[in-house]
Amino acid sequence: MERFIERHDQRIIGVLSGFDRILFRGTIRALSYLDGMDKYLNVHGVLYKHFGGFVQRISDRIKEHAAEYAEAHGRPFRYLTSSSISKEDCARSIMEQDSIQQGLVCVLSCVESCQTYELHKDPKGKRLELAHARRKCLFLYFYFVDREFGLMHVRLQTWLPMTIQVCLNGREYLAGRLDKAGIGYNKQGNCFTHIDDLAKAQQMIDDLHKRNWVQFLNALARRFNPWLKLKSQLKFPAYYWTMRESEYATDVMFANEASLNAIYPALVNHAVQHFGCRDVMRFMGRRFHRDFNGEVTSDVKHRVEGVRIKHWVDENSIKMYDKAGSVLRIETTINNPRRFNVRRKATRGGEVVVAWFPMRKSVADVARRVEICHAANERYLEALAVVGESSPAHKILDPVSRRIFRQGRPYRGLRPIEPDEVRMFSVLQEGTFLLQGFRNKDLRSRLFPHVNRNDKERKRAAGRITRLLRLLRAHGLIRKVSGTFYYRITQKGQKLMTTALKLRDTELLELSA
Repeated sequence: MERFIERHDQRIIGVLSGFDRILFRGTIRALSYLDGMDKYLNVHGVLYKHFGGFVQRISDRIKEHAAEYAEAHGRPFRYLTSSSISKEDCARSIMEQDSIQQGLVCVLSCVESCQTYELHKDPKGKRLELAHARRKCLFLYFYFVDREFGLMHVRLQTWLPMTIQVCLNGREYLAGRLDKAGIGYNKQGNCFTHIDDLAKAQQMIDDLHKRNWVQFLNALARRFNPWLKLKSQLKFPAYYWTMRESEYATDVMFANEASLNAIYPALVNHAVQHFGCRDVMRFMGRRFHRDFNGEVTSDVKHRVEGVRIKHWVDENSIKMYDKAGSVLRIETTINNPRRFNVRRKATRGGEVVVAWFPMRKSVADVARRVEICHAANERYLEALAVVGESSPAHKILDPVSRRIFRQGRPYRGLRPIEPDEVRMFSVLQEGTFLLQGFRNKDLRSRLFPHVNRNDKERKRAAGRITRLLRLLRAHGLIRKVSGTFYYRITQKGQKLMTTALKLRDTELLELSA
């Protein structure tokens, strides 16, 4: 990301990274699977034939509590006839109409699809049995202006297993913190176009990574689900909280709309033409290998606000779009965290070990989620740093085309657009190598795939790769990773290889235009 900022430092006034939209999901784990629900019913002496009435009583109390809560706060309780109606638009309309600055805005109810349970007859034993079912039930939406997070909402399923969702926005949180601190800013929607003290603002939004989310979310659940407060035989356990979806955005603020418009079309064009599946996987921290059977897709959409390009790797994505005219936003969305790993303590083979495990949806892995998203945004901007180079190609290619001496040893000049050199550059630019680095044997398998491992030619190929690595190091295009056999491309090497590959593939008509 530093290269991108340096490249456009005359146009950029600041960078802000942090959570945008976050969707939490609360689940009562004991009721989320069949055996758990069966045990719960047995403990409370509920027979299958009484299951419907039992659940109806729970649901009715939740609805009554919502109506009482709305009445106590003097706010409307509205039923929406269609699930396609935008709840947020409805809530914002009520908030603006009634000038709500803090507290409950409204309670909305709507029938939507849900995952729940129902009774089936066992055809063999002619007995009732509990089964998962996809059906419809009433959902409650509590919209309120929180003193920390601004306008947010809680969505509660009125039928068992009473799943709950909490949706909030990190940018709204930051705006509230800036107001309290007296720091000036300009904001359009959920996007800041200017902040007087960016360093302080970054510290504020980073506090979300360290927050005790469980305590905050449990307090919300107790407020809107009356069964969590009752001291009765139906006392339910606390919710288990996960991040169902998170959007982590890096906003590059340009001085004005004209500054961003001058380069944004070129950025979109570069992303469309040059970011292949290997590059997209590299941005998302995924390694490309032959056993990968997922899906990598990219698409461009023209909207009223501007042009958006989005790349998907399975269920997770990274996208670029222009916001509020002068903000370039790179945003990583994680829907399935298990595609990534986290280093943590866990039990393996009966022993507690510290190792890499699939990342959980649990709020316990928020810090690792932020680390992955931030790195993805940085890699994307780093890949865009080559766009808009004002210097002619010869200033990049000529210095490495001359013979040089390093530590008294001569090295030939490179031939940047000669077929063999370009083939080597193309291999080094593969997404896997850009992420992890490369070794002698990695290049050998790509550049000399037909060499027999047991043949003497293998040693000759290895020696040839060694000489190539020395040549590239002498010209400053790669560096060795200390303590390993890996090498990485330097910023100079990235710029030169990208330029050489682009010149090689450019049509003659474009050069003569």
